[in-house]
Amino acid sequence: MVKAILFDLDDTLLWDEKSVKEAFKATCQLAEKKFGIHPDILEEHVQKNARELYASYETYPFTKMIGINPFEGLWGDFSDEGEDFQKLNRLAPGYRKEAWTRGLYDAGADDPDFGHKLAEAFPVNRRKYAFVYEDTFSVLDQLKNDYRLLLLTNGSPDLQNTKLEITPELVPYFDHIVISGDFGKGKPDPSIFLYALKQLGVESEEALMVGDNLMTDILGASKAGIDSVWVNRQGKEHSDVVPTYEISQLEELLLLLDDMDRRKKNNSLG
Repeated sequence: MVKAILFDLDDTLLWDEKSVKEAFKATCQLAEKKFGIHPDILEEHVQKNARELYASYETYPFTKMIGINPFEGLWGDFSDEGEDFQKLNRLAPGYRKEAWTRGLYDAGADDPDFGHKLAEAFPVNRRKYAFVYEDTFSVLDQLKNDYRLLLLTNGSPDLQNTKLEITPELVPYFDHIVISGDFGKGKPDPSIFLYALKQLGVESEEALMVGDNLMTDILGASKAGIDSVWVNRQGKEHSDVVPTYEISQLEELLLLLDDMDRRKKNNSLG
């Protein structure tokens, strides 16, 4: 019987993809006003350069292990404890400026000073745009009294806590919040899932992992012996990783849990 539910944060409860998109749009519009560059064109070039730069740093293996993506590097300060985070903290300002300056150059404008201006504008804009899926709170409201809830998220503690600070309504729903940067390893490493179970005081068969990412949330849950629910809002194709359950909207989780409970009761009666 399910006693606890582990939730991913980004693009499961928070609509992070939309937040990033809107922050890029607002920032790139500054360049459109100055140079006439279409925002989508600049965004494409900045993202390409950000990915390439991000992968070139010695910190890249650490960021992959913890689960920090290149676009989080464009607005995170990484003022966390630990040598690896300190390296990221030192790299971040130069990384942001270089990604935007190179993107601007590739879009047809050679202006490092304005590249720096854009690099400083993006974090401000990202903090302005905090989107939560419309069914997030209604689902959590209906679960909070019947299940122990834990938030299990990859990333820098400083950055993930910033996301929670700008959406403060989320935090009270959870008995525990586990961030990979605090733990030392990220999803899909099974150890962080087992740590989460320990915090909740439940066994793997008493928990359910809900997330949008097959390669982190679903794969990691599988490795830890936890049943998983893949929130596949965009109708993505399956990979080799197979979730226990699949839903297209978070609110479908409520029906799924009811069905699981009903089957459990029927089996016990039978």
